[in-house]
Amino acid sequence: MSDVQEATNQLLHVNLHENQRYIHVTEGVPRSESEHLRVTIGATVPTGFEQVAADEVREKLRSSCKISKDRGKIYFDISVESLAQVHRLRSVDNLFVVVQELKDFQFKETKEKVLKDFEELAGKLPWSDPLKVWKINTSFKKKKTKRKKLNQNLSKEKIDNGGDKGDERDVKKELSNNALDSHILDYYEKPAIKEEISTLVGDILASCKNENDESSKEDTEPEVLKFRVTCNRAGEKHCFSSNEAARDFGGAVQDYFKWKADMTNFDVEVLLNIHDNEVIVGIALTEESLHRRNITHFGPTTLRSTLAYGMLRKLSWGLPIDAIQWDICNLPLRTGSVDIIVTDMPFGKRMGSKKRNWNLYPACLWEMSRICKPGTGRAALLTQDKKCFTKALSGMEHVWRKVHTVWVNIGGLHAAVYLLNRTPQAFVHPSGQDKEELLSAKND
Repeated sequence: MSDVQEATNQLLHVNLHENQRYIHVTEGVPRSESEHLRVTIGATVPTGFEQVAADEVREKLRSSCKISKDRGKIYFDISVESLAQVHRLRSVDNLFVVVQELKDFQFKETKEKVLKDFEELAGKLPWSDPLKVWKINTSFKKKKTKRKKLNQNLSKEKIDNGGDKGDERDVKKELSNNALDSHILDYYEKPAIKEEISTLVGDILASCKNENDESSKEDTEPEVLKFRVTCNRAGEKHCFSSNEAARDFGGAVQDYFKWKADMTNFDVEVLLNIHDNEVIVGIALTEESLHRRNITHFGPTTLRSTLAYGMLRKLSWGLPIDAIQWDICNLPLRTGSVDIIVTDMPFGKRMGSKKRNWNLYPACLWEMSRICKPGTGRAALLTQDKKCFTKALSGMEHVWRKVHTVWVNIGGLHAAVYLLNRTPQAFVHPSGQDKEELLSAKND
């Protein structure tokens, strides 16, 4: 059996009944509905890299993309079959499906009236399609989690404890299936599997029950979903707090769906995003930021993968990339041999110190100017120590020219990505003493 066929079988084997909750959608939905079910997806991205994320969406999903006036967010429309591809985007942190966007919400003059409007809003929103997308998204996630736990248990109990050969073959089969599971999204991009995924989505939609369908009523009550409402608010003219908006809107959502509020162990996270007079209600599709997906070890200064992707894409999109650990002040590379440099420089907080940066930054820029090709070389350098970097750069104007600065927010720190071009001036090797005097003079 081919890899594509095997991946297809794994997808089609999802047990949807295990994931059925207290959500009611039309029964007997035709397969063609999945082709017409389109929703708006919202994504949070590293602040300052909104355009990079929008470009990735246009290229990979062939979808127009809107950059929100609330920095750090983008919005784009997709068909439900593209949901798996959305999770493959490298520039996004968190995903949510938009329930409704209210571009000019008229806030009343008193807190009581505004909160009353939020209560009434819950019952007026078009929840149906976004909840279908949430259900499909949850089915994918639970399938992956279930297989991961099963494989861990089988591996520990049968192989480590000396199981027989038959058991060992079963374990190897499960491990193989798990490896295949982790590559399902990769296979999705192959045309041969798109029809099967469309069938899977159609089956998920058809498995749902209509709340008015008498045949769906059983003697036992279905399990009630647990939920919470998270409010993200920006603007100075609001007479209410984020907690107050989340509390009153959440109470109305609870009454409408008969869900159970749970702030920690929840199934559904409803988002209430408020920016000035814009209100967007959504349902979260990710439990934690996607920037963690490709990092196996987090150190004190680990750069987010989404931010690293944005820096690379600005300068080196499409080029092969390798990673090797070297001393930036003494690189084992020939002079003028490098096209592009992308690096996260020490901020002087969790690593090093701002005092040490006054010597480190000029030395870094000097060595980078040596290895970078005169006239065509480029660099993207991230730092939060802007004062030190600006001072160091001012003394290197003969070899570096600043083209643009991208302001970014990293965990509350106001940082910047400096885009530099290498000037045509050739690098001249100074003697050890001359270099020391030069760098010392540039710090004065």
